[in-house]
Amino acid sequence: MEVEHCSKTDNIIKALSMAEKAVSSGADIIVLPEVFSTGFCYEGISDLAEEAPFLTISKLIDFSKSKECTMIGSIIEAQFQGGVPVFYNMGFCVEHGKLAGVYRKSHPFRQEQNYFAAGNSIHPIFLEKHDIKIGLEICYELRFPEVARKLALEGADLLVTVAQFPHPRKHVWRTLALARSIENQMPHIACNSVGSSPTSSFFGDSIIIGAAGDVLAEADDKECMIMHLIDTANNDKVRSEIPVFSDRRTDLY
Repeated sequence: MEVEHCSKTDNIIKALSMAEKAVSSGADIIVLPEVFSTGFCYEGISDLAEEAPFLTISKLIDFSKSKECTMIGSIIEAQFQGGVPVFYNMGFCVEHGKLAGVYRKSHPFRQEQNYFAAGNSIHPIFLEKHDIKIGLEICYELRFPEVARKLALEGADLLVTVAQFPHPRKHVWRTLALARSIENQMPHIACNSVGSSPTSSFFGDSIIIGAAGDVLAEADDKECMIMHLIDTANNDKVRSEIPVFSDRRTDLY
C-alpha cells in the first residue's frame, strides 16, 4: 500500500478497499504497512495520534467482524501523562471484531526518537480464533534478531513485520526478512510500503516466507496484494529436522 502523508481518512478508505479485495480472494489474515493511516506525519502528530479506544482501530474492528478476518498493522498512539502527550508507534492485531492485542515499537529509528517513546514490552499476541500466537515487530526491529528470537522463545507461531523500509535498503530488507524466518524456523509475513513521503521513497517488496526460509510469495514496488496459505503446523517438522532450539547453548548465551 502507498501511504498518503498525513491523509488519515484517505488511507483508511484505501486500506479497507484493499482489504475487501483480499477477503474476497480468500484472505483470512490481512497485514498492513507501518503507520498505514498517516505515515510519519510529524507535523500533524498531535492532531492525528489516537487515544484508546482508537478511531482507526474501531473501523478495522467493524470490518474484521463483518468479514470474519484478522487485521495487523500499526498506528500513532497518544497517551497523556500529566496532561502531556506521549506518542507511540503502536502495532495491533484485530481479530474477528475485537482488539486481540497491541505492541508498542521498542526501537524507534533515528528521527522517530524525537517524537516517539519506546515501548518496554515484547510478547506474542494470542489469536483466539486461529489458536496461534503472533510475533509482531515493527520496521527497524528487523535488524534486531533478539526481538524475533524472544518472540519465538515465548511461543510465537508466526512472525509479522510491518514497515516503511525505504530506498536504498532493499537488499537489507529481503536478507533480514529471510534470516529472521530461517533462524527462528517459523513463517514470516513482512509488509512494506510503496510510493514516497516528503523524506523517503519505498520499494515495497513485501514477502511471505515459510518456516524453512522458502519464499512463498513476493511483491514488487507497486501497490498490490500477495497471498499464500501458511500452515504453522509445519514449524514443528522444520524444527525436528534441524533442532536449533534444543541445541541452543543457554549456558553460554
